[in-house]
Amino acid sequence: MDNNLLQFNLTGKVALVTGAARGIGRACALALAQAGADVVLGLRDRSTGQDVVRQIQEMGRKALPVQMDIAHLSEIHSAVDEVMQNFDRIDILVNNVGIGKANIVEQITEDDFDSVVSVNLKGTYFTSQAVGKIMIKQRDGRIINIGSQAGVIALATESVYCITKAGIAHMTRCLALEWAPYHILVNCVAPTFIETPGTEPELSDPERKKSVIRRIPLGRIGDVMEVAAPVVFLASPAASLITGATLVIDGGWTIQ
Repeated sequence: MDNNLLQFNLTGKVALVTGAARGIGRACALALAQAGADVVLGLRDRSTGQDVVRQIQEMGRKALPVQMDIAHLSEIHSAVDEVMQNFDRIDILVNNVGIGKANIVEQITEDDFDSVVSVNLKGTYFTSQAVGKIMIKQRDGRIINIGSQAGVIALATESVYCITKAGIAHMTRCLALEWAPYHILVNCVAPTFIETPGTEPELSDPERKKSVIRRIPLGRIGDVMEVAAPVVFLASPAASLITGATLVIDGGWTIQ
């Protein structure tokens, strides 16, 4: 038995996490650092996320914030270039950035549609492409996309978001197939409602929160670290034969 397969140790690895200033991205950055990785924080505003930088450095890891609004391809490329200048490799990519604009279908505008697709699908695709080119040269890498249970089920007033998250799951399969010969593993985690700054406005309504919890067989909202922990697993040697998979982290919502 290869004992390395039983380890979740990421010492010596370099991870790039997009949208790392808060919520799930922040939790992933901290969890990867805790597992031993140096972490690059891809930020829409480079001046944010200083508390995450400090916490990672206190663990004895390197932390690098980079300007990276993935709605702009120029920032994707400049950020990846900066990572390579500082670390000369990228072992792990966590595509965390995602946005949504709730509205009924008949009121969605072209701008609404384009902005969500531009970030969730286009931005994720071209971030993966930029990093994938590096991983191909390395002949090794892990890409973990943050999807959503909304890519598996339909949610009223969330049609565009649901479409893009379903696209993320299939993008994961497509990239996993093409890049398998280079030992690049591409997987997706798809969480339910998680306590984050992004869900706070909706979950702050007691009746809405009760309604959400009633749909979850385990009977509670998720914590960000319950998403970050599976990300660490998929980035680790323990997941060396997993690629193209979507792991739904939803407390049982989608099994009903």
